[in-house]
This record gives sequence, structure tokens and C-alpha cells, in this order.
Amino acid sequence: MPRQSIESANRKTLPIARRKSPPKVDYKGIFRASAAERVQLIRQRVAPDVVDMTIIDMGITKSSLYITLDFPPSTMKRKTSKDELLPTALSERMIGLQKLIGQVQTMVEESGNPKGFNAAHWIAQWLEQPLGALGGQKPAHFMDTIQGQELVSDVLARMQSGAYA
Repeated sequence: MPRQSIESANRKTLPIARRKSPPKVDYKGIFRASAAERVQLIRQRVAPDVVDMTIIDMGITKSSLYITLDFPPSTMKRKTSKDELLPTALSERMIGLQKLIGQVQTMVEESGNPKGFNAAHWIAQWLEQPLGALGGQKPAHFMDTIQGQELVSDVLARMQSGAYA
């Protein structure tokens, strides 16, 4: 994936004027990016309108996302009202979630017929289902830390390989 399209997935191009609609997020690009490229995205930080787009894509509420990623509502309200970028720690969790959406999107495309499949909606529902592979806990319970997100990503990869149990 070219660096430009990966960077544009999470960077605002209009520094002063708010966009009328949030930008599209390139979930597959984020998933396929190298670790170094994702670190660069994290350091550039995520704009509030990118968070809004992910919320829309997932079909969930802001409060649901904030709880899952442990985003302080007051911080998010302030960042949104002032149109400021998220702190690095919150950006890292957001990009981690976007990477998971890209992982599912890629898995479905590699496994068969992706027509009509919405990876963001699927992830939103799947995160709320208790899994034996996670000791009966919901994947959402692990999304507030990077290590937890990696654990959830590993479960997804095992599901694709058939080693999920």
C-alpha cells in the first residue's frame, strides 16, 4: 500500500475548516501497513472526524466505542469541539481497532465472497460475543490495551486458519 494512502486514512487535510463529512478510513491499508508505518500514523495522531467515521462504519454509538477503547468522554468532547488531534495513547488504540477491521476485511476477501460483507459492522458485533478462546470473556474487554488488541487479533487469525478452539 502506498504511504500516501495510508497516511491519508488518518490525517486531516483541511487544517482549519471542518469537513462536511468525515473521511473514509482505509482499514485494509492500515492492516497491511508495516509496524513502522503504523507507528508513524500513531505519532501523527488521529483526528476526531476519523473516530466519527469509524463509529459510523461500525454502526455503534460514541459511548460504546469510548467504553471499549477506554476513551475519556470529556477528553473526546474537548478534542472534538476544538477540532484537535487525539493524544498518542488514544490514537494508538484507535488505529489498533482500525487494524482489526482491516484484518477481518482482508480475511473475508482471501477466503471467498466479500460481496455485501461489512467488516466494521461484523467486528462491532463480534467484539461483544463471549469467546471460549478468551476464557469466556468478550473481545471488547481486551481492546483498551495494545497487548489486548494483539490477543484479539491472534484469535481472529486462528479463526481463519481453523485452529480456533
